[in-house]
Amino acid sequence: MSARASYLKYVAALLMFGMNGIVASHIALSSYEIVFTRTLIGSLLLTAIYASTRQSVHLLQNRKHTLCLVASGIAMGTSWMFLYEAYQSIGVGIASLAYYCGPVIVMILAPVLFREQLTWAKAAGFLAVLFGMVCVNAPALNETKTAWGLFCGIMSAVMYAFMVVLNKKAKSLAGLENSMWQLVISFVTVAIFVGVKQGGVIHIEPGSWFPILILGIFNTGIGCYFYFSSIGKLPVQTVAVCGYLEPLSAVMFSVLFLRESMTALQVIGAALILSGAAFGELLPPHRNKAPSTRADDR
Repeated sequence: MSARASYLKYVAALLMFGMNGIVASHIALSSYEIVFTRTLIGSLLLTAIYASTRQSVHLLQNRKHTLCLVASGIAMGTSWMFLYEAYQSIGVGIASLAYYCGPVIVMILAPVLFREQLTWAKAAGFLAVLFGMVCVNAPALNETKTAWGLFCGIMSAVMYAFMVVLNKKAKSLAGLENSMWQLVISFVTVAIFVGVKQGGVIHIEPGSWFPILILGIFNTGIGCYFYFSSIGKLPVQTVAVCGYLEPLSAVMFSVLFLRESMTALQVIGAALILSGAAFGELLPPHRNKAPSTRADDR
């Protein structure tokens, strides 16, 4: 695959992820039911794609890595349930910004868990993100529904951090196989939750089938396939810089298509979150040393 094709697939995947909340807003299901259908369809598609490549399965070759990946998949399913509940409670834009604090949490934990250096740039970026979250959430903290939505948004970020940390420890499983197992385990996690909560019964209205298929096939299955089949063929800096298209596009799409409004203070907060995360991640500690990262899951 050429570098240009990889770049186009990567950008397409990020825009698909940014549209998740928009598509989900047209589905007349609860947040966990949406995640159930999304992970079911996405995992089936990725399993079919992986089977078509006729690659060997490495899941059980290393017990420690297997346990880490299973825990990471559980965290991803839980994170998505919190995220989609936040979508429904506080809107796609603010929920996406809250969710995107997850990578910053990972950045702060990295010195302890992975012995990575905490530079002044990362510390400054974290403070900017923290202040940005205060600006974004301050206008509506007194509303009960908003408080619950913000809690779900923050928890989605915390579970995202768990997902990434555990995924990084599953070193023998990477690329498409990693993504496939993450989705399969996430589906099992959500399926158990739905089964316990309502006996596994989901009533889907006819008008919801089309957005469900779009979310499962394109935004999840094809989106993850594009993401993991291209990310390893692009420079690290390209991946890092373009990665900010996802939260930025989510906010822009929510304003354009859902008519969600943001106050001037919230716009400032959004800018602080995105620029603070980018500053902390992209500024290398030494000019002559390229940063080393591993792709995160979706």
